[in-house]
Amino acid sequence: MEKRILRLREVLKERNLDGMLITSLSNRRYISGFTGSAGTVLITQNEAFLVTDFRYIEQATDQARNFTIINQESSLINKLKELVTKTGIHTLGFEQDYVTYSQYKQFEESFSPMKLVPLSQVIEQLRMIKDETEIQLIRKAAQIVDQTFNHILTLIKPGIREVEVALELEYKMRQLGAQGASFDTIVASGYRSALPHGVASEKRIEVGDFVTIDFGAIYQGYVSDITRTIAIGRVDEKQKEIYNIVLEAQVNGINHVKAGMTGKEADDLTRSIISRYGYGKYFGHSTGHGIGLDVHEGPLLSMKSDVILKPGMVVTIEPGIYISKFGGVRIEDDVLITDYGREVLTYSPKELIIIE
Repeated sequence: MEKRILRLREVLKERNLDGMLITSLSNRRYISGFTGSAGTVLITQNEAFLVTDFRYIEQATDQARNFTIINQESSLINKLKELVTKTGIHTLGFEQDYVTYSQYKQFEESFSPMKLVPLSQVIEQLRMIKDETEIQLIRKAAQIVDQTFNHILTLIKPGIREVEVALELEYKMRQLGAQGASFDTIVASGYRSALPHGVASEKRIEVGDFVTIDFGAIYQGYVSDITRTIAIGRVDEKQKEIYNIVLEAQVNGINHVKAGMTGKEADDLTRSIISRYGYGKYFGHSTGHGIGLDVHEGPLLSMKSDVILKPGMVVTIEPGIYISKFGGVRIEDDVLITDYGREVLTYSPKELIIIE
């Protein structure tokens, strides 16, 4: 955590800020290691404070070892005012994306005449590049979803409901050591596979269906995110065509994504292939996104993304084709950008699986 604090201090110094308040759950965990649900971090050029209530003092002391732990006692705002006054802060950054207007007005009134400076994506920018500890945790979360996918292939059959598949996926992930699912599990079969975010329903899986399964595990706070599309009983020529196009696009994206390219260039690795086959209008989302403490974080691999990919970033590559009332296909893997290219973290088979 000490290295993360030092990197943040460098950013604050560049922006002529004396300190920063951190209130968002994921950013607070990233910078301090504290996993409790209540707490505010104050970072200055010389000190690091974590203010929380009596329920979390012991936990915070154990987890946030580079921090001075402060019991907020009766009033958080009064304790923060005391700290910013004591440390001589004149310019204080805060997370504009997570502070409500009423909280801002409280800060403004209590901290006056100190200058409040709204900040966006400061810690998120630091989080984009994972350290070795983070990579190992994501790798373990990826291993859990691979094992879970292999397990679910033995259970899917005609007549089973989508929600039953989702429940079994989530149970198996927990059995393998996950804290839980990293998002609402998607199991979308038949015509519902045309819904990119078709959360599992009561629909029964039928012969002839495509079944898109998109799920992820949380392991010690870090997530994985995988999608596979399988078929039940049989597939027609149209289904084969769509599947093979998405597979070609996804493999091309994985094989060529690398440090130094922009998010837009990475997106084009998959989009150009799907468009070349005439299905561009059926691919409406981005090629991928970063994962880490959150299942959707930077960088974004999209048509509008100018972010430069760097070693240490972990991204998804997940092109898809979705045709209303017919069905759809998405294939997704988690990929670590490295100095030499990339490392695929999810290994589940991608060739079309047809369950008899």
